[in-house]
Amino acid sequence: MDLKDKNVIYIGGFGGIGQKCLQTFLKREIKNLIVCDLHDNKEVLRSLRDSYSYSNIFYIPIDVTKNESIEEAYKLAAKKVNKFDVVVNGCGLMNDSFIDLTIDINLKGVIHSTLKALEYMDASKGGRGGVIANISSVAGLQPNGMFAIYSAAKCGLTAFTCSLAYPLYYKYTGISLITLCPGFTDTTLLDSVRGKETLTEYAEPLAVAFAKVKRQTPEICAEMIVKAVEISKNGNVWMLDNGEMTEIEFKTFWKPKLNTQ
Repeated sequence: MDLKDKNVIYIGGFGGIGQKCLQTFLKREIKNLIVCDLHDNKEVLRSLRDSYSYSNIFYIPIDVTKNESIEEAYKLAAKKVNKFDVVVNGCGLMNDSFIDLTIDINLKGVIHSTLKALEYMDASKGGRGGVIANISSVAGLQPNGMFAIYSAAKCGLTAFTCSLAYPLYYKYTGISLITLCPGFTDTTLLDSVRGKETLTEYAEPLAVAFAKVKRQTPEICAEMIVKAVEISKNGNVWMLDNGEMTEIEFKTFWKPKLNTQ
């Protein structure tokens, strides 16, 4: 996808990776950028508008834990720009001491947002197709002993996105669904890697080890996220770690056996 003059919605845009993604998208000379997050960040918006006058930049409040808030955000977005080309679901929480909230933000909120984006972007229903990029995690590629709830949510998100990328659906909607799995990135999301916000009291040694893991900068991660939007095909899953993009292919473990009678 050539991003020039496209309309982009970024949900969770004021996070550590999100802010850098906003800048990276704007460098591609997109036409409209809608930033959705729980709270406004006027300083960031002012800086973006001053630096990227080519693009129209809007803020719409959203609480991804409330389905009615998601619906309202998309309604407002449609009034501002009519059609969407790219939706990035980038909200995240890594704190297993908040079990329900971790599931609500990392999985349920993204599910509801994705389904709502499909309604507006579906080419068979008046949309113009496009890309929905769901930000999972390396913890969404394999189990993670330190963050069991976070890993469960992110693995669920990976499975959900890959499931909706079924080729039959794409034939009708024209919407590519891709899964992006960043590795350790130097943002406040990793502040919880101290052992106190984990599911079990025995995770302290893991926290010590995790603190030594090499981290990539949010700028590098953002560049890979935007590049993935540009080059991906429907169903792609990317691991974005230490500045390297690796396409992930999952092994097929089970195939249904059909009755021949």
